[in-house]
Amino acid sequence: MNPLTLSKRGILGLNRPVAIWLGALAVVFGMLFSAVPASAADETPAPADGSSLVIKGKVKNEGVGVAGIELKVTGPSFEEIATTDADGLWSLNVPTKAEYKVEIQLDSLPEGVGLRDPETTVRTADLTMVETASVLFPLGVDTRVETPILDQIAIRAFAGLNLGLLLAIAAIGISLIFGTTGLSNFAHGEMVTFGALTTWLFYAVLDLPLIISAVITIAISAAFGWLQDAALWKPLRGRRLGLNQMMIVSIGFGIFLRYVLLIVFDGETKVISGDFQAVEFGPIITTANSIGSMAISVVTLAAVALFLTRTRIGKATRAVSDNASLAASTGIDVEKIIRIVWVVAGALTGLAGMLYGLQFQANWLTGFQILLLLFAATTLGGLGTSLGATVGALIIGFVVELSSLVLPADLKYAASLIILILVLLVRPQGVLGKKQRIG
Repeated sequence: MNPLTLSKRGILGLNRPVAIWLGALAVVFGMLFSAVPASAADETPAPADGSSLVIKGKVKNEGVGVAGIELKVTGPSFEEIATTDADGLWSLNVPTKAEYKVEIQLDSLPEGVGLRDPETTVRTADLTMVETASVLFPLGVDTRVETPILDQIAIRAFAGLNLGLLLAIAAIGISLIFGTTGLSNFAHGEMVTFGALTTWLFYAVLDLPLIISAVITIAISAAFGWLQDAALWKPLRGRRLGLNQMMIVSIGFGIFLRYVLLIVFDGETKVISGDFQAVEFGPIITTANSIGSMAISVVTLAAVALFLTRTRIGKATRAVSDNASLAASTGIDVEKIIRIVWVVAGALTGLAGMLYGLQFQANWLTGFQILLLLFAATTLGGLGTSLGATVGALIIGFVVELSSLVLPADLKYAASLIILILVLLVRPQGVLGKKQRIG
């Protein structure tokens, strides 16, 4: 190969503008997070004896630490019991890098107190990549008493609505990107993680008010979406790279982002909001965080629907999604619309990550863990349709939660994929997928 040609394209086959943008992305990550303070979970001092590998956490009830709670930690040739101190803190050294199971001992809970998620008594602490892992068991009103079946259905349906609304906000981003570019973006889960961890940084670490932290998170996430398209996806489109190749690039880019987030934020679970004010609606016991999150989700989904159906940019977005060539022939700047879509998708996904983190806390794998559900929701509703993504996300949310009435909790995600397969066998284009898109 001509040396001059090699120097212009770079050793990775990328032209100089792309290499410069990727270098700028690395610099932005370094400048933004190089001085991130230690996690709030680090307030638990690591034991000084033996191995430097530590599993730790804090058990709280309504924001207050609970003493005397026992947690059984098991792993390769290891089994030991840890007990929380007066502040609800606990920590335990383990001998080798591996995955460990942490099981809370229900008989050690105070009377009238139970897990907020009663089905999750065992959590995993993954020490294969890091030296410290945090495990959290939020407590609440004891729900271990026998609950009438109708009450159980109401409780799980409410949880399904909550999950479905969260998935819908993030799934719309996937749908908009696919509709305008044809790209299945497998790095979308890391954008959810980015939103959750950025919220933790500004709210829990830098102690900014929640509203200001939310605005900053959404703005940075939108800018991150713009940067992705400007630095990576537009140059690849300009080189007429095939969609399958771009999908593989998105998988690699997602892995890259995932481990950047691991390096920057470490592997511990981040406690974004430790205050869970209980709210009761008949048999349904939830938190103020969940109610607020659902309200914000509904308003956001309504705003997106109005944007797509009532604004010139929204109508242009739908036109590009239907037929980019025809839209270009009518004077629509397709590349400009795609750039706007990436900004909107970044903002929506950052918001979804923030809301998810406020309810369920966050770590470097948060988005990756729900990525399959996001794609299931988008495919079920109809690829490329934002309304379909919303409907698909709600279906997935209800199926995931209601299936736990008859299936073990570990299989509830699998139930949503079974429903997806059955629906696509009957209606391959999805619930709302059709030739004439409606938004």
